[in-house]
Amino acid sequence: MPRRFEDKVVVITGGSRGIGAATALLAARQGYAVCVNYLQQKAPAQAVVDAITAQGGTAVAVQADVAQEDPVRQLFDAAAQLGTLRGLVNNAGILERQARVQDMDAARIARVLQTNVVGSFLCAREAVRRMSTRHGGQGGDHRRFGRITTVLVGRGFAADVADRPRKDFRHQVRGFIGRLHDQVAAVGDREL
Repeated sequence: MPRRFEDKVVVITGGSRGIGAATALLAARQGYAVCVNYLQQKAPAQAVVDAITAQGGTAVAVQADVAQEDPVRQLFDAAAQLGTLRGLVNNAGILERQARVQDMDAARIARVLQTNVVGSFLCAREAVRRMSTRHGGQGGDHRRFGRITTVLVGRGFAADVADRPRKDFRHQVRGFIGRLHDQVAAVGDREL
């Protein structure tokens, strides 16, 4: 494991499995302290943390539902215990069983949007509050993980027109990320 960047932390939501776990391991190999977020299953998140620490890295597993405001704040507070936040990888998301539009109820749509769209917004907001030079932060680190990034791929996204909410949320998040970039760049935080 390379020498750890002094005081640089990345939060990876949905970091216990798949793309999130691979991203956490790569960030650690590049010297970042990693905050591995998970929703329910601590064992896979702890396995990622153990793999990182076994190679000399620094990591912590933090349970938080990214769809809820207070747990997101607590996630970022926990990450702050590792050092200065320099990056966020918004990877958490849920997929429900595929269904035709006429078979979807409002509760299902709300769950998907709350986690996949609102959760991305909440995490980005907390990252900006901590990373933005306007708010006393140090900005993003210009290495691979020193930014606010949202993963917009995943199992099942290739898509069946019958399961439009997944595809639609990607467009909503893409639009949000574009507006976020414009907003923080307008106040001089081009490095986010």
